Amino acid sequence: MDRAKLLNRLENAWNDLQASYAGLAEGYLDEPGVTDEWSIKDILAHVTVWEEEALKHLPHIAEGGRPSRYSVTYGGIDAFNALKTQENRRLTTTQVLARHRAIHQQLIDYIHTVPEDYFATETRFRRRLRLDTYSHYPIHTQAIVAWRSRRAA
Repeated sequence: MDRAKLLNRLENAWNDLQASYAGLAEGYLDEPGVTDEWSIKDILAHVTVWEEEALKHLPHIAEGGRPSRYSVTYGGIDAFNALKTQENRRLTTTQVLARHRAIHQQLIDYIHTVPEDYFATETRFRRRLRLDTYSHYPIHTQAIVAWRSRRAA
């Protein structure tokens, strides 16, 4: 895979996520129950957290480093997600949406600076990028689409 294909895959998955909640009034974005107690706002904040994690760890991985394990630092990924969800609930929906767009753009900008060979094979770099982005977004896109279907029924 080259950078262009990777960016295309990432942007297609991103656009699908954006489309999943497009047209909803802001009040609906705060409604819990999309995924367990999470609202769309919570989901978007969560996706943003993982893009931030990518931005934090990808440069380190590119230099040959390994990020610390979430089990060591936070007690596991679920504990990390819970902590970040609580932190992000202090933000308004407008703030979450603004961060969501800004962090995504920062990630895209960063990807443009990385040498092409980081994308050519399934490197640790590409794996981390995939897990934090284009294989992550569809999970939440599907949850939002299903929630909207349940609400419409």
